[in-house]
Amino acid sequence: MKIWNQFRLGCEAIPVWLIAIAARVGLARVFGSSALSHLANWQTTLYLFDNTFHVPLLPPHLAAYMAVAIEVGSTPLLLLGLATRLTALVLLGMTLVIEVFVFPQAWPTHIQWAVMILVLLRWGPGLFSLDTLIARGFGSRTGDAS
Repeated sequence: MKIWNQFRLGCEAIPVWLIAIAARVGLARVFGSSALSHLANWQTTLYLFDNTFHVPLLPPHLAAYMAVAIEVGSTPLLLLGLATRLTALVLLGMTLVIEVFVFPQAWPTHIQWAVMILVLLRWGPGLFSLDTLIARGFGSRTGDAS
């Protein structure tokens, strides 16, 4: 039991900032790569939103512009740790729309995205982020997750 307890304590000692950085970089890679793919051939992107990516209540071209804008905008925000929780909330909404209406069969991937997003929503961007730097400048620990 002693070995198990030492192992558990070692795991619990993993700093939240390290987990947050991994989540931020992982999500930035996923959504940034998607943005680059969509921007590489805009006509194909519009075709996909017209014929494959059926998002309810939105015209396909509006959905395409919104999705790519979110992907492009979220990437630097995640990498910098700026407006992290708001960005994570938007990405959670986008992930849910993708899961429910576009690619429900890709739920294992979407669960992975959701877990990274939930980490950021719960613990914030971590110690090494602009959110934390700004919060400290205002005398608050709101953005801090060490």
